[in-house]
Amino acid sequence: MKLLVGLGNPGQKYQQTRHNVGFRFVDHIASIAGVKLASSPRFRADMADAHIGDERVLLVQPQTFMNNSGEAVAPLCRYYQLATDDVFVVFDDLDLPVGKVRLRHGGGHGGHNGLRSLHQHLPDTDYYRLKIGIGRPDHGNITAWVLGQRSEDERAAEAIAFKALAQQLPLILRGELAKAANAIHLAIQ
Repeated sequence: MKLLVGLGNPGQKYQQTRHNVGFRFVDHIASIAGVKLASSPRFRADMADAHIGDERVLLVQPQTFMNNSGEAVAPLCRYYQLATDDVFVVFDDLDLPVGKVRLRHGGGHGGHNGLRSLHQHLPDTDYYRLKIGIGRPDHGNITAWVLGQRSEDERAAEAIAFKALAQQLPLILRGELAKAANAIHLAIQ
């Protein structure tokens, strides 16, 4: 079993913000897989069981708010006896242009508070990262940017990224990041 964790903030107020791209991607995969996420108060997350390619995947949206995501993910890993490298985390990246995707296995948190929380609660940092670009504002407050609403162009770029990422998800879940990244890059150009 694998965990596909979308990072975001719970509640209607945050649903369409740039920061919630991880939640939206998990919703996209749930829709493709024909499953609905349901609240699991025990794990402080909305979850659904899905099959992607040959993998059983637990789709997860922590309901702890972004900065405390590890508080939901770590107990799930312990309960299902999953290694950290069975965890695939989808999140927003300010340093990538809007709609671009970067895949990575392991590494630092890069200042992302959701990842910082995962680092604090998981035994190591060996999880997979599926970064979706939200771009940086030319000027102004970063917090206002990430918690701001997306433009129509941003929504269109996100839809293209989601489609490309979803098509390559079976490869990603097998750890074949280079092959998946090449296909995603070609699809997004």
